[in-house]
Amino acid sequence: MRYTIMTALLFLTLTAAMPARAADTLQSGLQELGAPLLGALNLLGTPYRMGGRRPETGLDCSGLVRYVYKQTHDIDLPHNARDISRRGEPVEPSELRPGDLVFFNTLGRPFSHVGIYKGDGKFVHASSRRDKKVTVSDMGNRYWAARFDGARRITLSSP
Repeated sequence: MRYTIMTALLFLTLTAAMPARAADTLQSGLQELGAPLLGALNLLGTPYRMGGRRPETGLDCSGLVRYVYKQTHDIDLPHNARDISRRGEPVEPSELRPGDLVFFNTLGRPFSHVGIYKGDGKFVHASSRRDKKVTVSDMGNRYWAARFDGARRITLSSP
């Protein structure tokens, strides 16, 4: 009888502690996955600059993505949207998660623009058009929807 009560108490103690640890693990995992998005959001308003690689002097679309992934996960990505599109794993639009990369045909050639998915059909990118800065756009907008080329998820354990 005593063994059963002690076992039950131990079980209750462990079970009560599990949600906190599970929540911590989940929160840590979500922070890791969402770090690129948070990094990009911190750069909102940064001026657009063709070929730009640093926020201090301006960023282009691939410069933004490259900078954010280097800062948040020490992952070196190419400074070219098409080359970035060859990294990671393909993601179906219905499976997009914050931090995934989204690609568009904006220059008459596939994968010529890249941004970081924010959620709710929106993405963060360095716009060379109207805004000429790092901004948030809606993928459902007619312009972006017509030019969507696909999405990729960068494996965070990549070199």
